Amino acid sequence: MLYRFFKRLFDIVFGLIGLVLLVPITIVVKIAYMCTGDFHRIFFTQERVGRNGKHFKIIKYRSMAWDAEEQLNELLKKKKYREQWEAYQKIDHDPRITKVGRAIRRGSIDEFPQFINLFLGQMSMVGPRPLVPGELKEHKGKAEIYESVKPGVTGYWAVRGRSNNDYDDRLKMEYYYIENQSILLDIKIILWTFKAVLHQDGAK
Repeated sequence: MLYRFFKRLFDIVFGLIGLVLLVPITIVVKIAYMCTGDFHRIFFTQERVGRNGKHFKIIKYRSMAWDAEEQLNELLKKKKYREQWEAYQKIDHDPRITKVGRAIRRGSIDEFPQFINLFLGQMSMVGPRPLVPGELKEHKGKAEIYESVKPGVTGYWAVRGRSNNDYDDRLKMEYYYIENQSILLDIKIILWTFKAVLHQDGAK
């Protein structure tokens, strides 16, 4: 299929470019953390669900405190944080985010290491957002549709407001992409991604 050929070609090209840029960006992020007195590892990995339900470890720059998971357990004991997490899988003005983390999130730099996942074939350049295990079931999503493609470094939802949308709208946009994916739509999303990053649309 012609579309699959070009999609894989996109993935290889962007994966190689991303790996080249990853080295200097990593050095800058590490130095920035060290300047704030944070000498913990700057890479963060988390289990996500890929194509056909296969699990993999997504790679990001750490934008939160090194003990963020433990802090989350404490935050979820409070109603206002728990309700936000259950609705969006996010917390507004999350107190766990570091100063460096807030800066790299604004430009989506924290997601740059996902080019490693792209190069390894675990993700595609364009696709639905990679979900944590059980997330889709909790929100009554359609796994057979969502998991029929590789998750993307960027995607339709990512360039259409991101955190400005509620979770149901997010899923609708992800399904729209999966059911209407094409070379033209992928190119549009990649171009929209550059615009969204520059304008920091929906970044939190």
